[in-house]
Amino acid sequence: MSMSEIKDKVGILLVDDQPQRLIAYRAILADRGLDLVCARSGREALELLMVREFAVVLLDVSMPDMDGFEAAKLIHEHPRFERTPIIFVTGVHLDDLDRLRGYSLGAVDYVSVPIVPEILRSKVAVLVELYCKRKELQRANEELARANARLSEANIALQEEKTRELEVMNKSLQRANCELEEANRSLQSEVGERARIEQALKEADRHKDEFLAMLAHELRNPLAPIHNAIELMRMKTLADPQLNWARDVIARQLTSLTRLVDDLLDVSRITRGKINLTRQVVELEGLISRAVETVHPLLDEHRHELTLELPPPGVKVFGDPTRLTQAIANVLGNAAKYTDAGGQISLVASLSTEDVEIRIRDNGIGISPELLPHVFELFTQLERGDGRTQGGLGIGLALVQRLVQMHGGVVTAASEGPGMGAQFVIRLPLLREEAEPATAQSVMAAEASQPASEVACAVAPLVAAGAQRMARRILIADDNNDALESLATLLQLSGHEVYTATNGGTALQSAERHLPEVALLDIGMPLLDGYEVAKRIRAQPWGGRITLVALTGWGQDSDRRRSREAGFDSHLVKPLDLEILTDLLDRLPSGAASNRGRGRSVANGG
Repeated sequence: MSMSEIKDKVGILLVDDQPQRLIAYRAILADRGLDLVCARSGREALELLMVREFAVVLLDVSMPDMDGFEAAKLIHEHPRFERTPIIFVTGVHLDDLDRLRGYSLGAVDYVSVPIVPEILRSKVAVLVELYCKRKELQRANEELARANARLSEANIALQEEKTRELEVMNKSLQRANCELEEANRSLQSEVGERARIEQALKEADRHKDEFLAMLAHELRNPLAPIHNAIELMRMKTLADPQLNWARDVIARQLTSLTRLVDDLLDVSRITRGKINLTRQVVELEGLISRAVETVHPLLDEHRHELTLELPPPGVKVFGDPTRLTQAIANVLGNAAKYTDAGGQISLVASLSTEDVEIRIRDNGIGISPELLPHVFELFTQLERGDGRTQGGLGIGLALVQRLVQMHGGVVTAASEGPGMGAQFVIRLPLLREEAEPATAQSVMAAEASQPASEVACAVAPLVAAGAQRMARRILIADDNNDALESLATLLQLSGHEVYTATNGGTALQSAERHLPEVALLDIGMPLLDGYEVAKRIRAQPWGGRITLVALTGWGQDSDRRRSREAGFDSHLVKPLDLEILTDLLDRLPSGAASNRGRGRSVANGG
């Protein structure tokens, strides 16, 4: 049988529960001269394998009843198919453990959806070629066996003929060996191509993270002056009720937009496992109070009634107060969003022998049985009764699950169906007094209450809370004029002596001339960036007395670490929460300020 005759009968088994993908596979491989056989499930694929042989099985990973991994295991457990090569098709991101599992089940490769036709053709072509070579070698071996049988029946008189036949067989084997070596080289080339593709995927993932960080930074820059302008409007009396209403609308939407920016970064941190926790002993009642305070504007906007049942005071857990507050607030926020106006929401916190249980129930739109198992997956969005999905990125509950798991807890969801409301239960390990860590990490009140995007670095010059509020001499440097002037005006109206600079060089000169108590420095300034200004200030004899605050749109862990290394005492992310800055100023030592007067003028450029 010739190679062309073998190829004419080569079968490819296409297994996918989605008909449109089967059509796509057939269209991609149609011009290869192959016998393309389709199966809609793993069970149907096994039945087809029992009646004929296939060179390659193209197997979808995600199928109902029997997924690709289970089907692959059953295929390779059968002696007839243990060497049948399998290419997995997947539409989701697989981590290394998933890939290792696939390879252990006999997978030779993966292709991702959307499928690149040339890649699929090349992968199938290599495996078909190997199959044909193996068949050809099998045929040669069978011919050799028959020749040996004939030679064993011959006598010495036929020795010369036997020798000639052996030479022919040897040449055939050599040719088969050469073809096998060529196939091996092709396989090695395929392995190298796979490594190149994996490296390209890692590079693409890195570019994605860089893009998300850049996007968050660019969005935060215009958010800062908008936030400052709203604060200024709140300091002034607006006679027209519609102007008050418009201001509050802008404030609410600004808060939503800021949370979306934080979500963009959190989704990157989730996928890379980069969420860091600052653990300490924290009371459950305080966590719940801060979470309710965070969601209170949303509850008021929808006119929901929230009922609380809290455990006795003194119940404690060990964890990151900011992240635990975020987890509880995300679940409360979801309940508010997915409940029609005037709804009922309850939060009940109780204790068991080992756990703290936080049960949040609403009478909202509910969750369908099909969607319930997926509510904690990234980008999952619930549908409202009219078929529309609620807005947002769909990562809030995924973040809740990850944060709770990092604290050694679990979160579950339950619903009796659409229109029947939903219930989420967070369970965290209970911290008993005898088990409290001897050296629990402490977090200042200002940091414990602010959002995750605005957790400051440790501020060495700050003293205990409760210092008397007083005027400060403050330098603000920012190349965004709207952000600069609006923040300067806010601080001026609060009674502070403010100096401004629009670039790093001017900021350095102003710092030397006026010796401010606090310098709020934007990072991305022209001439000298904020890092360089901080380093140069710290290098001066007078520079150690100034509290340096990085005010920037960059908020990842690497940015905060770089701020500390440059000499900053604190790292605040735009848009700035004025209460956080006020608290920071209140905690500064009071001696220097009292000797400098209480000037109220704003000097542009120092």
